[in-house]
Amino acid sequence: MRIVAGAHRGRTIHAPKGDRTRPTTDRVRESVFNKLTHADWAPDLSGARVIDLFAGSGALGLEAISRGAGFALFVEIDPAARGAIRTNVESMQLYGCTKLHRRSATDLGAKPEKVGAPFDIAFLDPPYGKGLGELALERLVQGGWLSDHAVAVLEESARVKLNETPGWHEVDQLGAGETTVRFFTRRG
Repeated sequence: MRIVAGAHRGRTIHAPKGDRTRPTTDRVRESVFNKLTHADWAPDLSGARVIDLFAGSGALGLEAISRGAGFALFVEIDPAARGAIRTNVESMQLYGCTKLHRRSATDLGAKPEKVGAPFDIAFLDPPYGKGLGELALERLVQGGWLSDHAVAVLEESARVKLNETPGWHEVDQLGAGETTVRFFTRRG
């Protein structure tokens, strides 16, 4: 896996060993960011604050930083995945614009002051078919983690039908083989 575009284009993204994580492919990341760049419902990526839940290798947050996002918070509970994220942050020297939060994405609680302002874009790539993405979307709203104009990008199995998620409105989706990427905006 590599960074697709931006300041770190072509840089290798290290993934945790084993099959506990399922990194987002380069092709899917490119499609996601093309959608975010051109959609009228998406916030400007330049200077945006992004949160990468179920971060795995951190590929989505790292891609966002490479393309101009101002800050990325990686939320990951798995030790091997956190190690991969640390390796990626160190190899790209992204110390000042990233932070790693060891917490379950479905048990976020209130946003701590130390992580700064609310986030503009949330990336979620949970284990498929367990309802964890919908639960994490609810927790983001409940905990005050997001700006009023925030967008969420949720990867899930194409076979899964999502339940209505309070606080969110699905505005678009793209298919990528066994995966469907859904885009949500905040709903008041």
